[in-house]
Formats: sequence, structure tokens, C-alpha cells
Amino acid sequence: MSAIKTIIDSSEPKSPFLLRDLLFEYIKPETKIGRDVVFLCIGTDRSTGDSLGPLVGEKLKFLSRDKVSVYGNLQFPVHAKNLVETLEKIHTNHVNPYIIAVDACLGSIHNVGKIMIDTKPLTPGAAMNKNLPEVGNLSITGVVNISGTLEFMVLQNTRLYTVMQLADVISRGIYHSILKTVGGKRVVTDNQTVSI
Repeated sequence: MSAIKTIIDSSEPKSPFLLRDLLFEYIKPETKIGRDVVFLCIGTDRSTGDSLGPLVGEKLKFLSRDKVSVYGNLQFPVHAKNLVETLEKIHTNHVNPYIIAVDACLGSIHNVGKIMIDTKPLTPGAAMNKNLPEVGNLSITGVVNISGTLEFMVLQNTRLYTVMQLADVISRGIYHSILKTVGGKRVVTDNQTVSI
């Protein structure tokens, strides 16, 4: 089966709800057969353009609940140096997890600010020519800037506004898709249980 790619414009008022409904369609069948859903938010807070994943993870830290986990945030980012180790941890903690990878990417000028949802893995660090494993059963990438030459500099000089707008829409879409899929469950954070 060929991959299906959907593009959502983060500047559209309905974008979080479009993302919610799309993610629901992908997540619901997986939860029905008992798979854990893992959001793997990739990137680093040391580069504005590459901070999309950790920002999404930060906004979703409270989302972890029965059958749903979030890896990668501002405090504990998942990046090139610990990606393989994090994947091993995920596969140790979850049997046959459905991994949704979230990362920033560079693209054409007319796609900056767009969110790409793809039914195939993403290749982290591709812009920086890093040799990392493909990750995700589903991938969510936010186009933060223009691809071309000196991509390291492009990521360093990306507008925080663009990254924050993408992070806001992606995290809201994910949050509402989980509420729609598994509902409000008890959440355990640092050994404290709260009901939401």
C-alpha cells in the first residue's frame, strides 16, 4: 500500500480540528486492536528551527496515560545522539507500539507553515546529512523554513513565531485526537495520579 500524504495549513483557523479528525482515523483502529500509541517528538531546543518536536512534546507532557505515551520535550529532547537509545526504550516498554513521529523539516517557500501528515516513517536529520534510522508508522512534520544551501544556518535563523504556530496546531490536534480516541483517563505524572 502506497503512503498517503496530507497537507494542512497551520494558519487556517480549522487546522487543529482537521489534524484531530485525520489522526483519529489513523489512531482509532490501532487502539481497537490494543496497540500502545507513542508520540516521538524529535529535535533539539538548541536550534530554533529544530525545536518543533521538543515544543510539541512539552505541550503534551501531561497527555501520557494508559496506552498513550509521549517521548521528547524541552527538558529531555530526543535528538541524533539519543534517538537509537530512545527507540530501544520504546520497544522495551511497549509491545508493537504505533509510533507517530513529530519533527521539523525544510521545504519550498510556499509550504513554510504547513503540516505534512504521512503514512510512512520520517528520516530525522536528513537536512543535516545525519545517518539516522527511519522512525514512525505515521509521521507529522512541520515545514519551518526554506530548504536549499547551508541548512544548518537556515535552521538556526528560523522565526520562532513560525515554529510556535506549528507546535500549537500540532499539539492541539494531537491532544484532541487522543481525547476523541481514548477519552479522559487517569494520568500518572511523577508518581502523582490526576483525573482529567
